[in-house]
Amino acid sequence: MAGPAGPAGGSGPPAGPRESATDPRRGAPDAPSRGEPSRGGVSDPAGAANAFAVPALPALRFPEIRGLWIVRGTLASPEGIRDMVARADAAGFNTLLVQIRGRGDAYYDSRWEPASHVLPSGDEAFDPLTLVIQEARIRGMAVHGWVNTHLVASALTLPTDPSHMVNARPDLLAVPLELADELHGRDPFEPSYRASLVAHARANPDGVEGLYSSPSSPEVQEHVYSVWMDLAERYDLDGLHFDYVRYPSPAFDYSTDALRRFRTWMAPQLEPEEARRLDSAAGGNPLAWVEAHPEAWDRFRRSQITSLVERIYVGVKKRRPELLVSAAVFANVTDAYQNRFQDWRGWLRAGIVDVVAPMAYTPDDARFRSQVQTALDAAGGQAWRVWPGIGAYQNTFEGTVAKGRIARDLGTRGFLLFSYDWMIQEGAARGPGGTDLLQAVGAALEAR
Repeated sequence: MAGPAGPAGGSGPPAGPRESATDPRRGAPDAPSRGEPSRGGVSDPAGAANAFAVPALPALRFPEIRGLWIVRGTLASPEGIRDMVARADAAGFNTLLVQIRGRGDAYYDSRWEPASHVLPSGDEAFDPLTLVIQEARIRGMAVHGWVNTHLVASALTLPTDPSHMVNARPDLLAVPLELADELHGRDPFEPSYRASLVAHARANPDGVEGLYSSPSSPEVQEHVYSVWMDLAERYDLDGLHFDYVRYPSPAFDYSTDALRRFRTWMAPQLEPEEARRLDSAAGGNPLAWVEAHPEAWDRFRRSQITSLVERIYVGVKKRRPELLVSAAVFANVTDAYQNRFQDWRGWLRAGIVDVVAPMAYTPDDARFRSQVQTALDAAGGQAWRVWPGIGAYQNTFEGTVAKGRIARDLGTRGFLLFSYDWMIQEGAARGPGGTDLLQAVGAALEAR
């Protein structure tokens, strides 16, 4: 992972490419300085925006966005990419969101992260993202780079590249509450530290998808920012798309450094006597500060996600104002805000994302309608800023089509299906009478 060297006792990542005067790591001026309001007037770290500061309607390529999320496995070969773009186009889809940062690795020519291990080794001429863009442009299709933020490794298949963050910088990994006491003060570079995180993830597959980076870490934030700026500067994309821009659950991040950062953030808000008392208590209980101020702890975590979104949005627009910045978000707005610390309604109101894609992955039409309407309300009447996410894998052919039509009836300018890969694999023959599902859904939604 590119970035400054690790703390004493640890080693930094392998040296990256030589910096230049326009190196994306030189990004601090794009962030609001301390004490300045954000561009949308959001002063409460919980995200209660006091004014709409919405972007102007961009020059969207299409009257209606008919999009597909493309999972990274499809990008593993030139043949898979060409087949994907051709099939999506033939089915009437016009927008591709391609997963180019999956688990802290790259499906493009990245300056900052190792290439995915599934890409053919030794073939430096093969850049999956470049090929997607070339094939899509021939057909007049739009391409958005889908960037996973804080999920950096699968618990089952760990990265082997020594430069991968999980290997080079285990000190930047998020820690669950269950391991807070065990790992507090431990050297993250001892193999047992990472082994404990892996064992916990494997023992809790329903709630923990893998290993996560620490959202409050300045080095993590700087690295993610660098990844985005690299993509914005070097690829002819129509947009960039956040995913996993959240905490996995309220049980994260209880790493030693995150707890220390909260103490630094919180202390100026307290009377000196209380701060001294909590410091004394923390000698025997590393959770003393967060237990004493749980609501502030939540605000702190929420502010870490929002500040990264804002900084990236400003950086992208400074470089390429026309590039659309979107985010896949939890459709249950209460769960997103309270449990994932993802204040996407505040982001819309503050104008620090252009578009949200609420992942309304449900077979229930009424629930889907309600979740999309909530997002439209948050967008303040700018319906183009909501692209509902439809979980094709949870629906029948009829259910998928119905939800596309609901999105259209509610006035959105488009919808996204999750996912292309499922629709051509597990769901391939689930169209009417066993026909091709992708083609059948596309034809049904193309017809008005």
